[in-house]
Amino acid sequence: MLELSKKTNLLEKNIYKYSLQDIEEPELYREMFNYEEVPKIAFNHRRVPVNMPEDIWITDTSFRDGQQSMSPYKVKDIVNLYKLLARLGGPYGVVRQSEFFIYTKKDQEAIYKCMELGYKFPEITTWIRAKKEDFKMVKDLEIKETGILVSCSDYHIFKKMGMTRRQAVDYYLETIKDAFEAGVVPRCHLEDITRADFYGFVVPFVNEIMELSNEVGIPVKIRACDTMGYGVPYTEVALPRSVAGIIYGLQTYSGVPSEMLEWHGHNDFYKAVANATVAWLYGASAVNCSMLGIGERTGNIPLEAMVFEYASLRGSLDGMDPTVITEIGSYFRNEMGYDIPPMTPFVGENFNVTKAGIHADGLMKDEEIYNIFNTKKLLNKTPGVSVSKTSGLAGIAYWINEHYDLKEDKKYTKNDKLVADLKDWVDVMYADGRTTALSNHEMEDKIKELNGGKDLK
Repeated sequence: MLELSKKTNLLEKNIYKYSLQDIEEPELYREMFNYEEVPKIAFNHRRVPVNMPEDIWITDTSFRDGQQSMSPYKVKDIVNLYKLLARLGGPYGVVRQSEFFIYTKKDQEAIYKCMELGYKFPEITTWIRAKKEDFKMVKDLEIKETGILVSCSDYHIFKKMGMTRRQAVDYYLETIKDAFEAGVVPRCHLEDITRADFYGFVVPFVNEIMELSNEVGIPVKIRACDTMGYGVPYTEVALPRSVAGIIYGLQTYSGVPSEMLEWHGHNDFYKAVANATVAWLYGASAVNCSMLGIGERTGNIPLEAMVFEYASLRGSLDGMDPTVITEIGSYFRNEMGYDIPPMTPFVGENFNVTKAGIHADGLMKDEEIYNIFNTKKLLNKTPGVSVSKTSGLAGIAYWINEHYDLKEDKKYTKNDKLVADLKDWVDVMYADGRTTALSNHEMEDKIKELNGGKDLK
């Protein structure tokens, strides 16, 4: 049967209706996932259309998935970070939701304190086990939405849960009904979707979820979870690893609207950010992230990365304040004792610091030559240099000018005597076997010595 599509305004064939394949033995895709070898990426050369939603946004899981990989956060830390998230997301709520645990008194206290702030964004949601008493807890807290784990690969259904596919679907649907009865919007976390039988289980299962949602008149959200980081952003990749194929299939064959579709990824193969961007491009409105990418194993999609992906794709920050990213990094480092690798993009201490003299020479002439964007304006972080054996005269001069914040008429050049004397001192240090960069304190002391005991400030 042909129908005129409201989306493309073209005549299209009726979409094929997939049925659950209730197989006796699990489909583990051993050709791709031979546990003794590196997972393989298979191509089928099928392309799906780019389908960027009209509205895209970021959701946060720092207080759920993020806490699973660190010591539990203190209540004050959760509240302070939640405040920073609200400032980062801006008045239009580009950071739209934040996901909390709910089980301990500390979890509940943190939720209450964050709710008392009265912020519209990020909206507080929860994550719970599939139990009636958990839904009651959510309802008592007057939370409108909660995540529910609905694992969808045979690795989980057969090996972990000891069920058949049909048994798993029936169990999950009863759980979703419990959410409806509690008046809570369920967010179905399709765990391990990148190892799941997409057309034999995922699509028919989601079809049943959507039918149930339509019957009761309560919306359902679908979160596609790349639990092991197996998702691949390349075009023409075969399912179940194709991120574009997963998003396209959930929309086309299960009728999940963009605003109800969310991507949750992990970084096991360094593809978390690229996969999240692809999810946006192919039709998911939401990507689920955590601050600094902190999460299970290698971590989640770094929230700060998606702030800049958003701005790159939309051409605007739409009210977001990216300078808060620097504050978030400082809070984790100084208040929570979290060791951020110094080269981490946007939040690492050295992300816009160069050690190469030739780069420092370029920075002195025009910082745009070697800086990714105006980091002072967007992140409140001036580009810098560290002094080492490769810094050269230009690197030392730039360090002095930047460190002491010297005005244009007071700035040093590589032709000044103080710079040359420092270069001689640095060369001697490394000739004697030093391997590490010089600290700010060492540089300050030597400058004071060479400057007749006077500081440059």
